[in-house]
Amino acid sequence: MPHSSARPTPASAHRTVAVVLAGGSGQRIGLATPKQLLKIAGKSILEHTLTIFEQAPRVDEVIVMMNPGFVSDAEAIVRGAGLSKVTRVLPGGTSRNATTQLALDALAHLPAETTNVLFHDAVRPMLSQRVIDDCVTALGSFEAVDVAIPSSDTIIEVDDDVITDVPVRSRLRRGQTPQGFRLATIRDAYVKAWDDPGFEATDDCSVVLRYSPGVPIHVVAGEEQNMKVTQPVDIFIADKLFQLASSATPEFSDEDYAKRLAGATVVVFGGSYGIGAGVADLAEKHGARVFRYSRGTTRTNVANPDDVAAALEQAHSATGRVDFVVNTAGVLRIGRLDKTDPETIEEALRVNYLAPVHIARAAFPYLAQTGGQLLLYTSSSYTRGRGEYSLYSSTKAATVNLTQALADEWSQDGVRINCINPERTQTPMRTNAFGDEPAGSLLSAEKVARTSVDVLLSDLTGHVVDVRREDPPGAVTGAPRGETEGAK
Repeated sequence: MPHSSARPTPASAHRTVAVVLAGGSGQRIGLATPKQLLKIAGKSILEHTLTIFEQAPRVDEVIVMMNPGFVSDAEAIVRGAGLSKVTRVLPGGTSRNATTQLALDALAHLPAETTNVLFHDAVRPMLSQRVIDDCVTALGSFEAVDVAIPSSDTIIEVDDDVITDVPVRSRLRRGQTPQGFRLATIRDAYVKAWDDPGFEATDDCSVVLRYSPGVPIHVVAGEEQNMKVTQPVDIFIADKLFQLASSATPEFSDEDYAKRLAGATVVVFGGSYGIGAGVADLAEKHGARVFRYSRGTTRTNVANPDDVAAALEQAHSATGRVDFVVNTAGVLRIGRLDKTDPETIEEALRVNYLAPVHIARAAFPYLAQTGGQLLLYTSSSYTRGRGEYSLYSSTKAATVNLTQALADEWSQDGVRINCINPERTQTPMRTNAFGDEPAGSLLSAEKVARTSVDVLLSDLTGHVVDVRREDPPGAVTGAPRGETEGAK
């Protein structure tokens, strides 16, 4: 008798276990290290993926099925990241099917009728919480769930390089993971599958489809960004997606601010006006000891390592700690590079790039004592060079790469570093450069400041966080022509 497609069980009665499949070797793309251990945005792909399930409210436990030669590497990642939901890191098998069976063996002690299991590729590090939640919800009514997205390409069937059929594209989907099952359902399908001498499958839904044909497999809508890192180009694309994506920044309440900022020491370079002043004001309002430094108010030149060191030492001597360091200082000089004088080039490089380097070097010892964070700022122009913006765009791109590299270097020391990427923002500097602009055409400095403090109080590291607003039709674009210390 066919299985029913609707046997709802209260979600609270179920335990959901995520099995992260990390058994790949990387040999297909010419790597000596498994691709799940490659680093993107300051963390290994595996850590990114495990963190997603760690933060999923409806996932109770995580098991990692790892390439046998790298189990200790995965265990070190779990320990270092404090991933409390990961209960075991086990060696995987020589095939996808063997690895799934080993995972099922590891779950043998759990009640089959009230346990959900989600199988997810470790090399899909951009899975959203929405997809996880939809899968768990669907398992309340269905025994098997797949995740898929429509195909934007025409799919053809070939035989010896000759087209034999062109399926109707509207009926086709591109499969992703996780694939979810009632534990009893996937166990039963595998029991039958191993009795088949010709058993071979590349995913688990096809095992259920073939060996338990009476079980409907519900399809949950996936997402384009839930990509699988398989080819060398995928590593590049995934890295850029992490750079460009607006991170899911936690939004803290004023009460949270008061609890987390009270007694903290915050150092703001470029804190005399604009975004820097907004961050300083917000932190100070909620009980932080804030030290503001800028060329105009304290004669602090961020391009001078001695000035930076002296500022941090002053803050530490006064309070005994430095919890957060923020740098909004920068300069923007527009013009053709071949017509730019050496002094202007030197200034742009010193303020926009060497200053963050000096600040990072000087701040690290203090932040390592407190488990603190360094917050830098970039510009949307970092994603592509534009004519007459060559110095600014390239130094801002360097700031992004500095952020991600230091997130990697500092991860074992408990020091976080992130980068804010605001769009055109209303600041005094911009008003001086452009005059009054259409109401609503610019992002407010207060919004950027609030997001900045949210990031400071979060556990994020190595992220480039976009701060955006919807541009109304006909919005005026542009950028300030002149010094932008403390304003973006």
